[in-house]
Amino acid sequence: MLRRVWSLSGGVAPQTVWQARRPEDFAAFGGPTVVFDPLAEPEALARAVASAAAVLLLAGPTRGTAAEMAAHRDLAAAVLDRAGGRPVLLASSAAVYGRPAGRLCHEEDAPAPVSDYGRAKVAMEAVAAGRPGAVVLRIGNVAGADALLGQAAPPGGRRLHVFADGLAPRRSYIGPQALARALARLVRLAAGGGATLPGVINLALPGAVGMEALLRAAGESWQADPAPPEAIASVELAVDRALALGLVPDLPVTAAGLIADLRFEEGRA
Repeated sequence: MLRRVWSLSGGVAPQTVWQARRPEDFAAFGGPTVVFDPLAEPEALARAVASAAAVLLLAGPTRGTAAEMAAHRDLAAAVLDRAGGRPVLLASSAAVYGRPAGRLCHEEDAPAPVSDYGRAKVAMEAVAAGRPGAVVLRIGNVAGADALLGQAAPPGGRRLHVFADGLAPRRSYIGPQALARALARLVRLAAGGGATLPGVINLALPGAVGMEALLRAAGESWQADPAPPEAIASVELAVDRALALGLVPDLPVTAAGLIADLRFEEGRA
């Protein structure tokens, strides 16, 4: 998604070297720039990192065995060990917060993940904590890369958990274009060396949006299922740090805005 958006940005995007483990990755864009396995080929990783002004680490599985999920931690350690203090921006997740104790999730809050993915991201964050140049990005749901909008509706139609108040889950969201702009600015700030960046940044648009509102804005129907006890009603990130750095606009997120962002990225605007 980032590569698609940045390819249309008219020079706004950072000059980027894309790495992948397989040559067929990014096939729609002519393939990746460099191909190597960062864990199995440490020399190739060292060369790539040495030539970079900043590294954006997005890699890692969303599901799998404990050994597979440990890749989040291992990749972070491999890159940071070779970064030599260069800026390394690591993609974490709102999943580290688990079931929020209050209305907003602040970067100072102790992580309390309830999923294997969240626990894997916490392990990754522990590797990065205190390392020179490391910035952990706790990213909210990304429209089009999430379970709701990132895949076609199943044969029986979409279903949403609905709580006793009649509402579906609410989450902090960001669209692909907004995310690309935020990351481009953050790379420039980090690589420029003139800004002191916090070690952890929540990254999402201000506010939260209901999943039923997103489906309505997308013109999709859905059926309600009673939310099970373990379902989390709301995860809303405090984004004061992102706002202070100019990463996101000081405007509340809307379902219509997210769908418009996604459809432009997909070429359906």
